[in-house]
Amino acid sequence: MATEPAAPSDAIVENYCAASRDQARLLQGVSMEVEIAASLPKFQKRGHLHALRRISALGRITYEKLRFEGDGTVKNQVIARYLTAEAEAQQEQAPSLAVTPENYKFRYKGRSQLNGRDVHVFQVSPRQKRQGLFQGEVWIDAGTYLRVQESGHLVKNPSIFLKRIEFVRTYEIRDGISVPRQVQSVVQARVFGKAELTIDFSNFSIDGSKRGVAADNEGQQ
Repeated sequence: MATEPAAPSDAIVENYCAASRDQARLLQGVSMEVEIAASLPKFQKRGHLHALRRISALGRITYEKLRFEGDGTVKNQVIARYLTAEAEAQQEQAPSLAVTPENYKFRYKGRSQLNGRDVHVFQVSPRQKRQGLFQGEVWIDAGTYLRVQESGHLVKNPSIFLKRIEFVRTYEIRDGISVPRQVQSVVQARVFGKAELTIDFSNFSIDGSKRGVAADNEGQQ
């Protein structure tokens, strides 16, 4: 992954930021189903939550919990705390958490491939230690400049009950939009030790008029 980019890295980041701004606008008012599988390996406890995830016109994320199966400790101490931490991070709200040069330093690492797509890989480090920001990598699709993967660890713990959160977030590009596909997290908790979460996204629903704009944007790349 040491090859030089076809375009200067600054231009790649600028194109990525422009694509991200369009993305944020298109994602207003969408919904999707989520399957959250969580476990506490030390205690051999597991749980599984099926929910509906919505992003409001203001960018706020909410969950409608539809069905849970498994251990109550996993539900209350792992899944519930994870969803609460995400909601609290949203209170910081969009621009302050965006992976942009205003919030992060970008360092180009090279080109690679992910699921058959050419990507640019950047190492990112936050300019300030704030809740919701992370240290790690962003993988940017070379054709659309949309994100296809983020990975790393949060630089500030969202709860006193959590010591460290590591994650890999993957996305797929569908109709010109970078759609969440899966989040894998390993959480080091103070009381229960290591907790593992896998969140799978499906049945992504977007307003029909916005879908047409998104498809046009992808076709223009």
